[in-house]
Amino acid sequence: MVNTSETLSQPEFDGLSIVKKKRKIWKVVADDMKKNWKLHLVILPVLVFFLVFSYFPMIGILTSFMDYRPTRGFFDSEWVGFKYFNQLFTDAEFWQVFRNTVVMALLNLSIGFIVPIIFALLLSEIKIKALNRPIQIASYLPYFVATVVVCSIVTTFVANNGVVTKMFMAFGMEQQDMLNNPNYFWGINTVVNIWQGMGYGAIVFTAAIQNVNNDLNEAAALDGANRWQRMWHITLPSILPMIVTMFILKVGLMFSTGFDNILLLYRPSTYDTADVISTYVYRKSIGGGGQYGYSAAVGLFQSILATVLLVASNKISAKLAKTALF
Repeated sequence: MVNTSETLSQPEFDGLSIVKKKRKIWKVVADDMKKNWKLHLVILPVLVFFLVFSYFPMIGILTSFMDYRPTRGFFDSEWVGFKYFNQLFTDAEFWQVFRNTVVMALLNLSIGFIVPIIFALLLSEIKIKALNRPIQIASYLPYFVATVVVCSIVTTFVANNGVVTKMFMAFGMEQQDMLNNPNYFWGINTVVNIWQGMGYGAIVFTAAIQNVNNDLNEAAALDGANRWQRMWHITLPSILPMIVTMFILKVGLMFSTGFDNILLLYRPSTYDTADVISTYVYRKSIGGGGQYGYSAAVGLFQSILATVLLVASNKISAKLAKTALF
């Protein structure tokens, strides 16, 4: 027979054990904070920063479900439910913007991700330190130059009488302001992103290459392997976990990067190919459109999509490459 008293007391016992475990965890946390209060004090400004600028603003998600008006305020605006999401999925203009976002994101994710790796590999093959360091510093500069300055330089280069325009004219292209031509915007944006991020993006890969066991390269050289073979069979496999980690992070941010460059480079004549989700949200809200609820719905859709991509890429990486970020 089943012991009824034991059966009835089991849930009570489990609940008591859970409470004890929770108390133990809190006691450990409290003891650690007392013991290492200086370290916790150092991390406090970082926590405050993320709370103020990352977590508290998340209450703005609610505006995607209401007809928000600044004059009415957050609590007095009319609640409209999923109205703006229905508008979002039936709006032809949004799907055109979504297409532009996907295309430019894939260009940056493929070409823009591969170029820093190649650059880091090439830097590792330069054995003359007097030459290696200046090349690295020169490659970092575009990243630290203000985006407005970079876009001004690009605008001048591809203008009607710009240097780049004249170079293409030598190959038969007609004289024009290339930023006014929708057919050129994807290429221009990709090149600008590569120019800005190539050197800075290569820092992580350069550090990973420097940590590769040099004994493996020496053994391969003794066996007759040339530089290309050592790079392909030793260096790349050694830095593969770092490549996978950076790729996962890149996938999670693929739809949210490039806002500054696109906002400064695109024109009304190139909206058909240049407008992306982030700039579309800006135009529809504080950029003059005044559609705050609809813009919040578009932004929420972008965030959900980015999260799904991040989790999916991490799962795929864990199965195929046996390396994951979390």
